[in-house]
Amino acid sequence: MNDTLIVIPTYNEIDNARQIAEAIFKELPTADILFVDDNSPDGTGQLIDTMRAADPRVNVLHRKEKQGLGRAYIAGFTWALERHYEFIFEMDADFSHAPASVPHLRRAAEQADLCLGTRYKGGVRVINWPLARLILSKGAAVYVQLITGMPITDPTGGFKCFRRAVLESIDLDGITSNGYSFQVELSHKAWMKGFHIEEVPITFEERRSGASKMSTAIVREALWMVWKLWLSCGMKRRPPKQPHPRSVKAAAAS
Repeated sequence: MNDTLIVIPTYNEIDNARQIAEAIFKELPTADILFVDDNSPDGTGQLIDTMRAADPRVNVLHRKEKQGLGRAYIAGFTWALERHYEFIFEMDADFSHAPASVPHLRRAAEQADLCLGTRYKGGVRVINWPLARLILSKGAAVYVQLITGMPITDPTGGFKCFRRAVLESIDLDGITSNGYSFQVELSHKAWMKGFHIEEVPITFEERRSGASKMSTAIVREALWMVWKLWLSCGMKRRPPKQPHPRSVKAAAAS
């Protein structure tokens, strides 16, 4: 079995599912993919079943209804941990996360516990976004840093590679957020536990087809979640000085 799994939530992604799988396998043939489909009415789930029959690297988890991005990833992470994958990705189906960046994150994960694809480290690399959306995203990054102290340039980004030890250390059932704040919450928990996080520059391109999942409710959830994280860790703004016992840094020092 391959040691790398890429978890991709889908809802009405029939125009993207096959193409994103082909592009990923072109860049990293030794990866597996798990699509988590929320009963897409456009037939995405049925298409993935056909893809699965033709290629054992493709897997699908069918859910009965749309439950949100965070719940989809939690289901995918649980599936991955049960099957003992060592490197577990988050990635969008809509090509906003370039498949060409997958090998870069995978290589970086050899020396880190969590690799984050960042749009903002060393400059801004965003294509086809309106200025208001860019200001909102950059403002959110500053907001997260000011309140939590987490030194990440792109905390709301959803292109990530976890080592399994990180996900095993987190109470996944206890994750309460579901939108963009889900990305902040998961990274913050890993950071506060003393895991080593690296940011890998990526270029982000607005989705090629379909509709954005951004909403006012998602923004409101993110605004409140940052304060909740700060309070939940006793208002601490830095992780322990020693790395987590299962961190790659701890292993290297032993």
